[in-house]
Amino acid sequence: MGESAKERLGEWIRPDGGVVLLTVECQRGVVGPESALPELATAARSSGALRNVARLVAAAHGADVQVIHAVAERRPDGRGANTNARLFRAAARLPVQQHSGSTAVRIAEPIEVADEDIVVRRLHGLSPLAGTDVDALLRNLGCRTLIVTGVSANVAVPNAVFDAVNLGYTVVVPGDAIAGVPADYTPAMIRNTLALVATITTTDEVLGCWKAPRRTGREGSAGTAVGRPVGRPVGGSADGSAGGAVSRS
Repeated sequence: MGESAKERLGEWIRPDGGVVLLTVECQRGVVGPESALPELATAARSSGALRNVARLVAAAHGADVQVIHAVAERRPDGRGANTNARLFRAAARLPVQQHSGSTAVRIAEPIEVADEDIVVRRLHGLSPLAGTDVDALLRNLGCRTLIVTGVSANVAVPNAVFDAVNLGYTVVVPGDAIAGVPADYTPAMIRNTLALVATITTTDEVLGCWKAPRRTGREGSAGTAVGRPVGRPVGGSADGSAGGAVSRS
């Protein structure tokens, strides 16, 4: 990464500059050992994506960066759940269900959830943002830049990125902290889709920015304004109940 690109990324994600880290569906029933989607769980673990999400969360805690965990779940009786797509109907027949209150919807190891983390639980839809409390929470937190991590690169992650961009946030995606299936789909989707609307970086580059000495005399603040221009691609390609849970039906 060139110095100018590194400085630009550092400005967008500096801990006192209105940055929030979002983890998407990093729950036991999705990426854990007893996942309802074993191929996706294997990809998340073997690629190092889940470990990198855990590294980013730990670093965010150390840098006083707000973390939001977006969890997908459903009521045992299925009330309010979508049935208008093949994905939803298939999910309803899986042997492991993401039932509210079950271990399947707790944040998966090795990610650690701190008391100050916010856990947002949705009962419907595909997006961690649309129809949930996440946007309102981000604005109340003074978020300007959203770092998106987790699964899957097939559905929920691009949904989160597109929705965040449409809502005016600058989006940063550590490409090695998301996963999808098949394994070769994720880099192709990043290169051909996400790179057009988000800043693509790596876990190490984000960690390096959070560890770097802060510059003085910067313009701007961590206020509630959103809508900074989306940046060009940069660089290279526990328990969920611990946080403050927000539920939407």
